[in-house]
Amino acid sequence: MKRLDVLDGMRGYFLVFMMLNHLSFAGGYLLVKINHGELGYVQDAQGFVFLSGLLIGMVYAGHMAKRGYEAGSVKVRKRALELYRWAMFCVLAIIALGFVLPRSGVFWEPWLWRLGDDPALLFGAAATLLYQPTYMDILPQYIVYLLVSPPLIWLCVTGRWRMVALGSALLWMAVQFGLHLPLRDAIHAGMQALHPDLALRAHFNVLAWQAIFMSGLVIGALTATKEIDWDEAMSPKRPEFAVAALAIVLFFMAWRVAFTWGLVPEIMAQRFGTLDIRGEFSLVYLLNFAALGYLVAWTLIAGPRSESAVVRKIAAVPRAIFTLPFLRLIGRHSLQVYVWHVIAIYVLKAVDYHHGPFSETNKTLIALAAIASLAVPALWREWRASVAKKDTVGAKAA
Repeated sequence: MKRLDVLDGMRGYFLVFMMLNHLSFAGGYLLVKINHGELGYVQDAQGFVFLSGLLIGMVYAGHMAKRGYEAGSVKVRKRALELYRWAMFCVLAIIALGFVLPRSGVFWEPWLWRLGDDPALLFGAAATLLYQPTYMDILPQYIVYLLVSPPLIWLCVTGRWRMVALGSALLWMAVQFGLHLPLRDAIHAGMQALHPDLALRAHFNVLAWQAIFMSGLVIGALTATKEIDWDEAMSPKRPEFAVAALAIVLFFMAWRVAFTWGLVPEIMAQRFGTLDIRGEFSLVYLLNFAALGYLVAWTLIAGPRSESAVVRKIAAVPRAIFTLPFLRLIGRHSLQVYVWHVIAIYVLKAVDYHHGPFSETNKTLIALAAIASLAVPALWREWRASVAKKDTVGAKAA
């Protein structure tokens, strides 16, 4: 099994749990509790953003190394434009559904805010990427990252990756200390001056979350240029870093479980809360993601080569999961599947409003059907690719 297949499976895995986490039912539902996010501070968005940066680095660093900066830069910009088109399609699809579904302004109001009553204003605000409706906020940050990526990829290709890593770290630190707040307030004030219902609305702080994307981009670029020997870097004979990563993961897992069961004293909860700001990818999320990311990578790469039978058996579990055909299928078409998932979430919110509340059994069945539906856009794209390939072969034969 190729490592790229495993990466596709990981993307598919994160898409499945995005669907589960974003589904909204009156009273909640139990299936969503079967979730890695309940055991720590790494959720699907972090993994999805990191893998996107990793693949961008791997693919486009290879293009630049072989064909030069401009050739790779053009491809990155085309990819950014493609993402922008899909992001706008997603907004337009929701606006169109809003005209069809009765009382959509009521059940979508928390997700679209006041702009749900003004489709033209909603689309115009979303088109700037400064106003991001709920669950449509990952693509805008990707677009920003792609637009600034070409020179950063080139720096990595030409051996100056440390400059990229340092700049990313400093930008993340600036957000943690609030240096971005004057800029945020100025943008918000400018939008309010244009229209009283406009506001800067984005769950993910693009200046903080870039730390995940850029770390993936650097690692991907170094992989493409063969600056990293993964079999050597993740050696089963040197498990000490994996053990340290496991200790950090267990530390945060203990906190998460303690919060779930109400075991954390108020004074400790307040102190922890200052480090737990998901939108700004604060220290809790950074440490937890770095530790879990390293642990998973070591398990997948070094685990199968370990002298310990126990470690080999443990390593077989994530590899078996991430190579499931369904996960690899939807992972290969992650952009279209992500857009499909957003539209499905909005439609199911309408179903729950008009026909709910549902029993726990029905909620589970709906959730499983929603997950299965993720294959629809992926299968459609694979079918179209197959037809196009046959047409090309037929044309050459003729």
